[in-house]
Amino acid sequence: MSPVKIPSRVKKMKNKRPRFVRQESWRYVRLKPVWRKPRGKDSKMRLQRSGVPQLVKVGYRTPRKYRGLHPSGFKEVIVYRVEDLEGLDPTIHAVRIAGSIGKLKKIRIMEEAGKRGLKVLNPIAITVPEAEIPEIISPEEIKEESGEGGGLREDAG
Repeated sequence: MSPVKIPSRVKKMKNKRPRFVRQESWRYVRLKPVWRKPRGKDSKMRLQRSGVPQLVKVGYRTPRKYRGLHPSGFKEVIVYRVEDLEGLDPTIHAVRIAGSIGKLKKIRIMEEAGKRGLKVLNPIAITVPEAEIPEIISPEEIKEESGEGGGLREDAG
């Protein structure tokens, strides 16, 4: 089984869905835009008047088959430890490494996911620094760069 192919109609449906915001959240700094149902007696938003943001309704929901999927078609699984990779199917699941863990553990998870054939959605770049070899310059090259005289000239002026 391969990842689920999300149809273009579902992608278009997700793009058309309005951004549901809390009533008056654009007006007051103390109100965050996270959704809350409007309950006021004279609320224009509750009455669904024209010109106010849309209410959350069941018709905006994604079909069950495609709900909660990553755009690549895989089911997204957040991983905190190497042991969390056990039991994951590489044909269905994709791994997202938690942001709260350290670099060494991220590298171990990346290596283990590679062995198991799992796709990592947020891979880290593992770069091994090359040993810096100091450049050896001969005295003849120094004289050629600075000029034949080798001394400092002072401009009179």
